[in-house]
Amino acid sequence: MVESKKLLNDPTDIKQQFSIFSEFPELVYLDNAATTQRPQSVINRVNNFHQRENASIRRGVYRLSARAAQEFEAARSAVAKFFRAPQENCIAFTQGATESVNIVARSIIEATLKPGDNVVVSLMEHHANLIPWQMLCQANGAELRIIPVSELGDLDLSELDTLIDARTAIVAVVHISNTLGTINPVEKIIAAAHQREVPVLVDAAQSAALYPIDLTNLDCDFMVCSAHKMFGSFGVGILYVHPRYHRQVQPYNYGGGIIRSVTVKETEFLSYPYLLEAGTPNVAGVIGLAEAIRFIETLDRTSLVKQLHQLTNDARQKLASVEGLSLLGNPALSSSLLSFSLDGMHPHDIASFLNEDHIAVRAGQHCTQPLLDHLGVPATVRVSLSIYNTPSDIDKLVGSMQAMKSFWT
Repeated sequence: MVESKKLLNDPTDIKQQFSIFSEFPELVYLDNAATTQRPQSVINRVNNFHQRENASIRRGVYRLSARAAQEFEAARSAVAKFFRAPQENCIAFTQGATESVNIVARSIIEATLKPGDNVVVSLMEHHANLIPWQMLCQANGAELRIIPVSELGDLDLSELDTLIDARTAIVAVVHISNTLGTINPVEKIIAAAHQREVPVLVDAAQSAALYPIDLTNLDCDFMVCSAHKMFGSFGVGILYVHPRYHRQVQPYNYGGGIIRSVTVKETEFLSYPYLLEAGTPNVAGVIGLAEAIRFIETLDRTSLVKQLHQLTNDARQKLASVEGLSLLGNPALSSSLLSFSLDGMHPHDIASFLNEDHIAVRAGQHCTQPLLDHLGVPATVRVSLSIYNTPSDIDKLVGSMQAMKSFWT
């Protein structure tokens, strides 16, 4: 009997697979909600493509092109399997989660959106899952409805059955907040929407890497995420469309690669997902995403998520001891992310001070300005953890915060 390979669950061992920490041994990287680092296996796979496999796909009959096309489609299969999509052709590759949301808005929903209809989003949406719907509603005379957020940072779903009605075109909601770390009950929202036959888009940008998503059981209609938050490359996004909506998808960009036939009078397009992949795609990045998925599958995600939750709770408790520091929200269920402010100091100044101690955090509004306006906070410092963060990272963060407080007082 062949023994199954033990899954990785030690952050110290995992960290050794990321060459950036060898290049910068003092780096404390706490900006994983913005982008994750890449393991050496992903870097090697992308580099190998550039060095030994580079070719444009789909239109070449020579060996390099055929192999590149095969690897590109194998990546589609890997993504579909990873997310347990009902079919491989449910997955389209885009430039990122932002473009994926815009495609759903412009290439699917806009065609049937009428004056008097409405779109439902939450107050904690990233601008990428708010502005496309805001613009679409304004252009088509529809109403943008908002699921409110409590002072603790949880969605208030008490009026959900009123917000979603017979004129709702779509519900678009984030799985995990990129500012509060709130893990939203997307299953409940999907069930409520589907009772009225309303489609649901789930923004899984912050959850795709470590929180297993079973699209067959989740039964959302659309799901978006980005490779660079899954230990992959920039410039690659994933758009999942349930088979029931495949025929409604229209091309987002026009050009080569999505054509079935062309005359001077009309064009016939390929079916979904290929009609969304006009031009020459980011082949290296898509192949790198498949390698990133292979890396994720070596991880004991259940154990690592538990460790990250504990590490985040420790960070919350230790940061709370810093005089004048206020943590933003305290949701009932949260991920490995927290935001805070410090009396008398701008978040950008805090981030600059931490940078002197080689600590990388994010400062600002995190593309969630309406949420911060609602909570009465102009900006925050955000700390977001991943699989290579350790207790010593938290100790360095808190120590630097204490030193900064002493310096400024």
